[in-house]
Amino acid sequence: MSSTPPSSSSRSSTPGCDGEAHHERTLTILYATETGTAQDVADRLARVCRCLHIHARVHSMDAYSPAELINEHLVIFVVATTGTGREPRAMTPLWQTLLRADLPEDLFEDLHFAVFGLGDTAYEKFCWPAKLLSRRLEALGGTELCARGEGDEQHHLGIEGALAPWIEQLSAVLLEAYPLPDGLERELFDSLPSPRVAITEADTDAQITRKDPLVADREYHTATLVVNSRLTAEDWYQDVRHFEFELAEDVEYDPGDVAIIHPEAMPQDVEAFLSCIGYANTADDPIEIRQTLLDQHLPDHIPTITTLREVFTRYVDINAIPRRSFFALLKHFAQDDMEREKLEEFLSEEGADDLYEYCQKPHRRIHEVLDEFRSIKIPREYIFDLFPPLRPRQFSIASSIRAHQRRIHLCIAIVQYRTMLKIPRRGVCTTWLANLKPGDKLQIGLQKGFITLPNDPAIPVICVGPGTGVAPMRAVIQERLHAGLNTGDDILYFGCRSEAKDHYYGAEWRALAAEGKLTYRVAFSRDGPEGKPRTYVQDLIREDAKRIWVLVGERGAWVYISGSSNKMPAAVRAAIAHTVQSEGGRTEEEAKEYVARMEREGRLIEECWS
Repeated sequence: MSSTPPSSSSRSSTPGCDGEAHHERTLTILYATETGTAQDVADRLARVCRCLHIHARVHSMDAYSPAELINEHLVIFVVATTGTGREPRAMTPLWQTLLRADLPEDLFEDLHFAVFGLGDTAYEKFCWPAKLLSRRLEALGGTELCARGEGDEQHHLGIEGALAPWIEQLSAVLLEAYPLPDGLERELFDSLPSPRVAITEADTDAQITRKDPLVADREYHTATLVVNSRLTAEDWYQDVRHFEFELAEDVEYDPGDVAIIHPEAMPQDVEAFLSCIGYANTADDPIEIRQTLLDQHLPDHIPTITTLREVFTRYVDINAIPRRSFFALLKHFAQDDMEREKLEEFLSEEGADDLYEYCQKPHRRIHEVLDEFRSIKIPREYIFDLFPPLRPRQFSIASSIRAHQRRIHLCIAIVQYRTMLKIPRRGVCTTWLANLKPGDKLQIGLQKGFITLPNDPAIPVICVGPGTGVAPMRAVIQERLHAGLNTGDDILYFGCRSEAKDHYYGAEWRALAAEGKLTYRVAFSRDGPEGKPRTYVQDLIREDAKRIWVLVGERGAWVYISGSSNKMPAAVRAAIAHTVQSEGGRTEEEAKEYVARMEREGRLIEECWS
């Protein structure tokens, strides 16, 4: 990014007022996401712009040159939140550029912007990247066009609770910035949009020649399953598996890195769904897909030639819990007046609670909705507008490539539960993985994680990984052992419910401890005497206060926290602050600041998930 702003004569200070910009009626939407939700919001905002006859250029932040931001008039940012308040990886290059100390305070004096953040109030730093971005842009002279929106997954309507009213505010502001030219009228947001693709019949020979685009992606690697074993007891309520995959080529990954796996829907579910929506007879006919709206995304790796069966098996998610936008489009395809009226009631302001009770609260899935609204006839061109992409899943790697050449280990809890409707539920990806047999092949991608190791290998590490949070901790420990760091200074704190039922890798940890290569501390929260307080990892850290302070305060140890993002991470941080206060002689406030400084310096790293 240039450090010299353009002259005031080169651009107007008000978006839409400059002759050329007004004629073009353009703006830019930049999104940064880990799970894809921000991409969906960006698509929706582009649709809103089309209704206002504004052309939107939509880019992922990692595909956008930061230097281009100086030339923009109006930008809408959609920013997800990762970890405990970090920006998504796609945002990092732009964010690091914006943090440069040599940027002038009036760099963006001609830029108008709006920010919508995606977050979860279960985390302490709710929508933190979005907040930091808007503050930084204002500090560099930018003007916030519309008050920042903050979508909360904990809201009973999900992010929709904040997104829908924010879009209304933004639309009003955009109409001020870009008044409708004479002869043009604003399209209604709830009108039937144009489909993002055109679908035609493909030549019958095409089915024989088409290739899986995932195989051709160099970011993915062919892997063969060699181990699929259960870690929990057979009579335990939760099925947690240890997977090992052998790779066909040499790869590199570091502790904390993530395996990316594209799941498939179960064949019986797809068959039932195809029959439900009337596609069964043509499901295996080859079709050709051509994108017609370039401001709308398609699922990753979607082939040009495919079949409807493959689309619903590999590329769109029939098991997702639908958002409000799903019902807004679905109503256009209802043939029955009563069903259409019911859908319109869901979409009304008064019907928001009814929609929550019908859909979000019981976790009703898309295929179940369509099984009830039987008059729905979905034109196949609208498949990618109506159904969300079947997104890849991310799993922390539970091994070191130095210790296991051409191998990837994963520790995965198989998702299964019952809803309030007493309907059994199974996770799409984990069920698919659980059904794999040794010898089965799949494609695995690799993504950089947030964990880094000390530059000085003599610095000890403290790993806190209860439950499946032990996966990246296992990678860290294996990496340290392979480097010869086996003095026993490193500590692993693990927690589970029962020693006999869900003690993941217990024999492995105890063997290392017996050899003096690791200090192992474990809390079995349900094995204690009846009526006694339960013991968790944070309790063990408090018990070990003297040793923790020696490692952290005197030897500069690094701390890693991994696992569920419920109360555990905050409780562990509080336990470390307690050791700083009790053994380091700090006040309570000084101890909290000490832990916060550890995080800023990269000595305390959280890798937690919802």
